[in-house]
Amino acid sequence: MLLASSETTARATTPGWRAAMDTMAMAGQAAYHALVERTPGFLEYWRTATPIDEIRRLRLGSRPAVRRGGAVTRTTVRAIPWVFSWMQSRFNLPGWYGLGAALDHAEPGLLQAMYVEWPFFRAILDNAEMSLLKADMGIAALYSGLVPDRALAAAVFSAIQEEYARTRDAILRATGHAELMDGDPVIQRSVHLRNPYVDPLNYVQIEMLRRLRASPDPDGPDAEHLREVIAITINGIAAGLQNTG
Repeated sequence: MLLASSETTARATTPGWRAAMDTMAMAGQAAYHALVERTPGFLEYWRTATPIDEIRRLRLGSRPAVRRGGAVTRTTVRAIPWVFSWMQSRFNLPGWYGLGAALDHAEPGLLQAMYVEWPFFRAILDNAEMSLLKADMGIAALYSGLVPDRALAAAVFSAIQEEYARTRDAILRATGHAELMDGDPVIQRSVHLRNPYVDPLNYVQIEMLRRLRASPDPDGPDAEHLREVIAITINGIAAGLQNTG
């Protein structure tokens, strides 16, 4: 209510800002859909570069990870496991992908004014900054290494890495920050302090996923100890990053 009735929110309804938001929204959506919906093999990439299949097995949440029908597809997976799987593998992709393409469709001066004067727009960029800071393209590259189709892995990861850099640079220009989350040094320091403890859990998870997928019987009793370790790493990474989905 406070945000909705604030003077800055009312001022933010000016035609120039609304038109800019409409243009950016369409550009961001187009970039996101180009990757997620229209890239051949993207579903395979997601299923093999993240622990989504292991997340499905966890007894978490009030509803199954996949809607009625059973098959894991982009349209059947629920929102929380979709985001959770990308967070676990340190891509954090749903939190920022396409934003760089969106911001490139507005003048830097306009973006800076919107960031300073419009709480709604500022909240969008601040949340994206946090997603970018918690992401780690170096660790994400190791998860990408789990994808059997190496040509697919190279093509998709290249697109993700390029958009990550574009989004980071565009946000820093708009916010005037030198580094991500400079506007909230408490959270910034917290993330920097936690990451060295979370990173080893990612390394363990990657190795366990590699061993599990190479197992002659991934669903057999001999693979159970691998799944137990993976479950522990999932819990640890979620706790360390303070994110699930």
